Amino acid sequence: MKKLSLYLMALLYVLAGAYHFINPNFYEAILPSYIGYHSFLIFFSGVCEFLLGIFLIPLFSRRIAAILITFMLTVFLWLHVQMLIDYWKSSDKHLWLAIIRIPIQFILIWWAYSFTKRTKSN
Repeated sequence: MKKLSLYLMALLYVLAGAYHFINPNFYEAILPSYIGYHSFLIFFSGVCEFLLGIFLIPLFSRRIAAILITFMLTVFLWLHVQMLIDYWKSSDKHLWLAIIRIPIQFILIWWAYSFTKRTKSN
């Protein structure tokens, strides 16, 4: 079951990373206007997600990839909080999506963190 979880997580990040290049406008809408370099940040985060997903698979790089994913998701949490605030202020009809993204982000952080421990099978 742990291996299936690992492969699902790796696939999730590879696909999420690729999606940065397929539909950068999706990520453009998430980034607050007070942050500059949107195109670079979308590209950079896409590359990071894609590579970290790949580096979850080999045992030698799994722990560091999981640590970096945990860190990345923790940093991205503030984007989801900012999105929630923006949707709340504007009475956006997708407010419910912004609300459920917060607990999902914590679940993703926990999931990645579960692969940071040193074990023979990890």
